[in-house]
Amino acid sequence: MNMYDIITKKKHGEALSAQEIEFFVKGYTDGSIPDYQASALLMAICLKLMKREETADLAREMMLSGDVLDLKDINGIKVDKHSTGGVGDKTSLVLAPMLAALGLTVAKMSGRALGHTGGTIDKLESIAGFRTELSEDEFLNTVNTHKMVIAAQTRDIAPADKKLYALRDVTATVDNISLIASSIMSKKLACGADAIVLDVKTGSGSLVGSLENSIALAEEMVHIGKTMGRKMCAVISDMNQPLGYAVGNALEVKEAIAALKGKGPKDLMDLCLALGSSLMLICGVSQSKEDAEAELQRTIETGAAYTKFKEFIAAQGGDVCVIEDIALLPQARYQLDVKAKKSGYVSSIACAEIGMASLLSGAGREVKDAPVDFGAGIMIHKKIGDQVDIEEAVATVYASDEAKLLPAAQRILSAYTIETAMPQVPPLIYNILR
Repeated sequence: MNMYDIITKKKHGEALSAQEIEFFVKGYTDGSIPDYQASALLMAICLKLMKREETADLAREMMLSGDVLDLKDINGIKVDKHSTGGVGDKTSLVLAPMLAALGLTVAKMSGRALGHTGGTIDKLESIAGFRTELSEDEFLNTVNTHKMVIAAQTRDIAPADKKLYALRDVTATVDNISLIASSIMSKKLACGADAIVLDVKTGSGSLVGSLENSIALAEEMVHIGKTMGRKMCAVISDMNQPLGYAVGNALEVKEAIAALKGKGPKDLMDLCLALGSSLMLICGVSQSKEDAEAELQRTIETGAAYTKFKEFIAAQGGDVCVIEDIALLPQARYQLDVKAKKSGYVSSIACAEIGMASLLSGAGREVKDAPVDFGAGIMIHKKIGDQVDIEEAVATVYASDEAKLLPAAQRILSAYTIETAMPQVPPLIYNILR
């Protein structure tokens, strides 16, 4: 077996065998297959596509390239949630404590912000003292004791994916459904959960854009998970505008805390209920969507989810005083209102542009490992369908560097389209796959 024949086979549109995919992943990971041959195969995959069996085999081999967490000694049903990335998406901070308060075990590894999308780890690290870099033993002990852990991905989880993604990023081979699906699922499967709910975004701020592509990505990932013996479901949710109103690390933590106290934005809470109820149904802990949503809602009404969140923060070294007094969270020194240039209704928001504006404020990063300003970001005041008057603020930018305010504000203003007619507001949930 050799790479020349494997590249030739895929170039002609033939399906690769499980053995050929194993040979490729192992060889590229250990360095015996050079970048130029791996690049050729990735481009052939983009042009000729992969069958579902190939995609599942690729995900499996990338998962097996590193550590696979063994959660068999952890009590209860182990669950995980993954979002394909969005703007203002703080659902993990709200949903995880809701599920943990109901007795489900949430064992989650998350990422950092890159490009226009935010990262759960950055949001949590805006809380003083909070530790996201945990050893495997710390990860397991925390989730077993507190029913919940959210940690940064370790270098030993799916190293093949890390190496391949870096190559895809510079060879224009990122936007292929099979490569995206196998990349995401290799990491999720390596984390060892019994059941996984996927929040697959669609729209202007999403990874794949169109609803058709979002559904195709969800179907691929659900198939991969089921092939590996996991309980799977996917929610296709809207990302044509930010989720909630806060975009930026500490700003989103504040909004998540408000949500756990029963004062969260409706779209954020509705999405948490949709994701949580779907997960509870595939786990068999609820018999109907209505029952599951009622149980989740009760964790908010009784304060159980908020209490669990504080327990989780303390367990990973965070200062609980920050949760009880959100004024202690990082705050930007400067702010600037972004004012509408005409009156009318917000008809659309270029959501990815809002994410890029947040990055320009200092809240995000253009390259991996760049520092972020935890207090920076954007508060959205007007969303699709809202009426706005001329010179009324549609958003406010926050930054610790005054020079960053205007570039971010200009990006936000260009993202808004205001028209005289009231538009149709996009649905929050488009589809649920189980």
